[in-house]
Amino acid sequence: MRLARFLHNGEARWGIVQGDEVHLALGSVYDDSLSVGPAVGTLDTLKLLAPCEPTKIIGAAQNYHRDLMAAEGRLPPVPRFFLKPPTTLAGPYDDVVYPAMSQRVIHEAELAVVIKRKAKNVPIERAADYILGYTVCNDITAVDCMHVDGIPDRAKGFDTFTPMGPVLLTEFPWQDAMITCRVNQEIRQQASTREMIFGVFEYVSFVSQVMTLLPGDAILTGSPSGMSAMHPGDVVEVSIEGLGTIRNRLVRPSD
Repeated sequence: MRLARFLHNGEARWGIVQGDEVHLALGSVYDDSLSVGPAVGTLDTLKLLAPCEPTKIIGAAQNYHRDLMAAEGRLPPVPRFFLKPPTTLAGPYDDVVYPAMSQRVIHEAELAVVIKRKAKNVPIERAADYILGYTVCNDITAVDCMHVDGIPDRAKGFDTFTPMGPVLLTEFPWQDAMITCRVNQEIRQQASTREMIFGVFEYVSFVSQVMTLLPGDAILTGSPSGMSAMHPGDVVEVSIEGLGTIRNRLVRPSD
């Protein structure tokens, strides 16, 4: 099933996508009460929002290139992660604001997963039961701020720094999907999710042993190499085969 969040009569609503047509979702996407309502438009006519409602966003750190890191003896012993505030969320086609206090902002193309129900101490073999769906994300980072601070909080915490979408797919073969990032149509990142060090289920399980995951929370599963600088006016596209493409333009705060 494909799910989308969008503005409808001034309110954020969930929808069920059938073809290109979006129907209002009746009931809750987080339980078995979900059913198909009336059609309200198509994906290209609705104002799409990020397809999650998080109390927190968890980002995976250094989670790609298993073979290379293993060869160099640098495999992390456990999954590494950081937190991003929900205010960083942006829609799949929204502008991303280039912060005035940064001079170097980079893209990080990622697969994201959204949590379906309260999760605490989840075994790896049951992690799939706690996932609502999968979507495309760009974990944008002001790397010069991180170099100054030594921690990622400010660098990753700016408003609009987590564009996500365009839809949420409830079933997805995440183990071997190609992630591609283009800046002004030039490929900057391209790799398969099979290069992850820790998989989706491992991250869901591990994070749930640290903090309780709530319905709507999002986990970003890490970015392959090739992250590069973006500038105001650039258009960045992140695609994952089978999930779609998000497209965001960088703007100055005054634009």
